[in-house]
Amino acid sequence: MRTRSDDIPVVMDAPGATARHRPDFGTVAATLAAEHYRLEAGVDISPLLEGLPDDGCQAPHWGYVISGRVTVTYTGGEQEACRAGDLVHWPAGHTVRADEDTEMVLFSPQVDHQEVMAHMAGRLARLTG
Repeated sequence: MRTRSDDIPVVMDAPGATARHRPDFGTVAATLAAEHYRLEAGVDISPLLEGLPDDGCQAPHWGYVISGRVTVTYTGGEQEACRAGDLVHWPAGHTVRADEDTEMVLFSPQVDHQEVMAHMAGRLARLTG
């Protein structure tokens, strides 16, 4: 799910400060990790996720695309393009491809995503080793 920052309703507009609020943007009951990514155009993490259930990332993410564009493909086959300025929530069961050089910040359940990242690191070592 993605939402343009400018499409989020303003809940406070005061001199020097504007606050926007989008309710129901996913749920979490876990310790979160903060992650900063830079992906070059063409990077596709799909091969690194092979072997996980449905060959997809098993952790949900919430974040912000700072620059560029990525395509998220969900294990059901749906796709969505997420661009600079988008707030994102990607539920578990997805993969990501950078359509342009992209910079983004994600927040993910720490334990779930550490397991996925360990799997990806192992796959990368086997593919490049």
